Amino acid sequence: MEGVLATLPGQVTSLEGRVDLLRQEVKAEIGALRREVEEKFNGLRQELKGEIQSLRQEVKAEIGGLRREVEEKFNGLRQELKGEIQSLRQEVKAETTELRGEIQSLRQEMAGLRQEVKAEINTAFNKLMLYFTALAAALAVLTFLR
Repeated sequence: MEGVLATLPGQVTSLEGRVDLLRQEVKAEIGALRREVEEKFNGLRQELKGEIQSLRQEVKAEIGGLRREVEEKFNGLRQELKGEIQSLRQEVKAETTELRGEIQSLRQEMAGLRQEVKAEINTAFNKLMLYFTALAAALAVLTFLR
């Protein structure tokens, strides 16, 4: 037993040395794994940033395309509406011109009718004057005959 006890401290020291070596190996492996994982994460991070940037550019391009398409449609509608408005203006102008012509024609017709009415009134007045003159002459003759 004394022999075992005498060799035991050397073996314990030897085992402690081995454990220290194993610890150092494990620490080195863990460090290497950490670096490898960090490199992979950094690589994935860069790849993800690239993908995000690419998607942003695609989205911007798509938005630009949609914006142009909407603007083209809007401009087309604007031109169509301008055409319609111009057409309606021409129609209104034509109708207004036609109505003005009709009003002028009616005014001329009214003026003609006024002249006719005046002429008829004058004719009736002249006839009435002749009747009054004839009546006055008849009354004068009757007055003399009495």
